[in-house]
Order: sequence, then C-alpha cells, then structure tokens
Amino acid sequence: MNISIIGLGLIGGSMSLALRKIFPGVVVTGVDRNPAHAEEALKLGFVDRVLEIEKSIPFADLVIIAIPVDATNRLLPEILNQVTEQVVMDVGSTKKIICDTVKDHVKRSRFVATHPMWGTEHSGPSAAVNGAFVHKAAVICNREESDTDAVLLVEDIYRQLGMHLVYMNAAEHDVHAAYISHVSHITSFALANTVLEKEKEDNAIFELASGGFESTVRLAKSNPGMWEAIFKQNRENVLDVLNEHISQLRKFKTCLEKENYEYLGELIRQANTIKRILK
Repeated sequence: MNISIIGLGLIGGSMSLALRKIFPGVVVTGVDRNPAHAEEALKLGFVDRVLEIEKSIPFADLVIIAIPVDATNRLLPEILNQVTEQVVMDVGSTKKIICDTVKDHVKRSRFVATHPMWGTEHSGPSAAVNGAFVHKAAVICNREESDTDAVLLVEDIYRQLGMHLVYMNAAEHDVHAAYISHVSHITSFALANTVLEKEKEDNAIFELASGGFESTVRLAKSNPGMWEAIFKQNRENVLDVLNEHISQLRKFKTCLEKENYEYLGELIRQANTIKRILK
C-alpha cells in the first residue's frame, strides 16, 4: 500500500508510526510545508520520502490529511481535483464546514470524513506516540456520501489501529466535539491566563503548582493556530457550550458568595457522578 500523509505533526506522525507496524512494506510519502518538520520526520523514520503535495497524490492509494481544519478546508477541493481512484480521509476536529465545502465536488465520494478521538497538548513530529489510538474512538461522518470501498478501507485501518468506530452526521459530531473537547481547551486556556495574570503580582504561585493544576491547564500548551481554527469553524456550538459552562460556574460563585455550602456540596456530588462514565 502507498500512503500519502499531509501534515507530519502529532496526529500525522502517530498514524504513520502505527501504519508502518500494521502494514509491513507500506510506503509512506510525507508532505509538510515546514521544511524542518519534513526533515525531522525523515530522520525519525516516519516517512520514506517527502514530496510536494501535488506530486504525492498520484502515487497514493490513500491520502491522509492531518493539518489544521482551516487548511483542510482550503486544500481538500484541490486534492480531490487530482484524485482518480485514491481514497482521501481527514482527521480534523470539526466536520460540518469541511463536508459542506466538498458536498458538490465530483469526487466527493472518494473522501471519508473522520475524527480519531485522541490527541495531546504537544505538536510537531517529535510529539508522535506509538500505540496512540488503541482503545480510542474513531468517528466516521456522513458515510453515505462516500463510496463503499472508500469507507471499508478507512474502517479497516481504524480497526487495525485498535480503535472502535462511531458513526454520526457532521453536524452531530461538531456538537459533541464542542462538549467533550473544545470547551475543555477553552477552559484550560482561560485558567492559564488567570494564573498568569496573578503571577505578575506574585511569582511564587508556580512554586505551589502541583498535579491538580498541571492536569487542568495541560491543554493550554496546545498549538494556538490549530485551536484558533477549530474555535472559528465550530463557533456556534462552542458558544452554546460556553454559555452553559459559564452558567455552571456562576452557580459555584453564588454558593460561595451566599455561603450556601449545602448547595455547593450538591453541585460537587452531582459532578462526581461523571465517575459512572469516566472510569
């Protein structure tokens, strides 16, 4: 199998590592506009060669787009213009705008919209992780708009990566992603900024930081350009979730202002029921 991976960062690199183990003899062509990333990917052995995007597609059986969602939205129509029978899949965190962009493209059926539900706050080729996708969910959106053989190939790859498959339409995906991923990142960015403002007054604050703080603000180290694009594409859903999140924060604030510790305890106990879902 010949695979072209466009974007050799965290997700693209991790997928390449996994695919090279799963499919012995696979030839992976890398594409990255950052020459340093391309060189690093070659040195790390993620890819067999690096080519410009238009030169990488004719050789590929499968094209994996692993770049920020705004760049995917721009490049996907151009990639589909070059496709004959190749399968094209993306791995971005928003789906509706991307699917809408190519819904009338003559080669739309060769594209499979996906989102492997895994990531870290790190970026670049060196951030790639072996076994990253095992036991995680892979979302496939609007599969009825893709050719059967294209969907079957993508399903097989995700299963070989050790993932379980979830099917939904693009709009549903973006709502769920806003709740379980996007608002978590905004919260982390906001908390980091809160603490950084306090640090201007008292630089001892970080000397006290420990595991709880680190786990809460870990996501604030995520790639700014990538997340700016995600928030822009999923703006309406993120705003809906933010409004609910702010409402919940106000409940905690009111409890403390009015010294209503009984209700505060109820809110905390209610939050604890998440243990049923997150083991």
